[in-house]
Amino acid sequence: MTANGDIVIIGAGVTGLTTGLTLLESGHPVHMIAAEIPGPTSIAAGALWGPYLVQPWPKVRRWSNESLEAFRSLSSDPASGVRMVPGIEAARNPVPAPEWSGLLPDFRPCSTQELPPGFVEGYRFTAPLIDMPTYLDYLLRRYEKAGGTIEQREINSLDELDRTTTVVNCAGMGAGPLASDHTVRPIRGQHVIVENPGITEFFSEDTGLSPDLVCFYPQGKTIVLGGTAIDGEPSLETDPAAAAAIVQRCAAIDPRLEKARVLEHRVGTRPTRPVVRVEAEQRDGAAPLFHNYGHGGAGVTLSWGCARETTAMITQHC
Repeated sequence: MTANGDIVIIGAGVTGLTTGLTLLESGHPVHMIAAEIPGPTSIAAGALWGPYLVQPWPKVRRWSNESLEAFRSLSSDPASGVRMVPGIEAARNPVPAPEWSGLLPDFRPCSTQELPPGFVEGYRFTAPLIDMPTYLDYLLRRYEKAGGTIEQREINSLDELDRTTTVVNCAGMGAGPLASDHTVRPIRGQHVIVENPGITEFFSEDTGLSPDLVCFYPQGKTIVLGGTAIDGEPSLETDPAAAAAIVQRCAAIDPRLEKARVLEHRVGTRPTRPVVRVEAEQRDGAAPLFHNYGHGGAGVTLSWGCARETTAMITQHC
């Protein structure tokens, strides 16, 4: 802890904010330090609940389920930006139901009539859909109301902090360098925000490991079109060609999107590693260091479960 007893969280994306809030509401004083508030990758997220391409599954299942219940509760508050929205995930080739399907009570196979042309398999379900700018603002306000403090500056090394300080590493792409973890890599994601032509349900294509994603998520008057997954690409610059291709792919599913007015572009880098890291690290002559990073494209989906596990570890140690 710091001289005034605060636990320091590095990072103000969805992981850092959720962890900070969970700690505060468990009785721990928290000070957050981040280069950007909130983190740009979290702002750029879609964000439909779903533990895609993330391991280890036994822990991911538990973290996802805890987050699912938290989002269901939050959906009753319009100020949170969280809604329970129905929709379809479809594939152009036969695919099994995902491992997480059992967590959703209304999950069922689509009839042929429900699928867009060219698709042979699909599933219908209702899941949390999060308007990220609204949600991150909600988390930040709730964090500050609970007594958390926040400081905007970049931390390049843990040596910049007092060694007696309990630190929680939620720095996303910055978490790897702070932890000397070379397994963390970026997967670039891009979304196009357009005026919503009247779409009320989400659509997502199971594209496997393709870098070209197809999804659209209605957020009231706007709709988020996606996307890309460029492994190893760290750039946050908008790619106009990729944006045009995103619109084209989505319009092939719903032609109403072809002429929708573009309002905004969002780009982020998903902090990915072979397995999510939620654990304590003992340091010689120093307070423990806690890690909560490496969630890839499932940061929102895992946020509450990972935050609660991190809080439980800190409570046990402190």
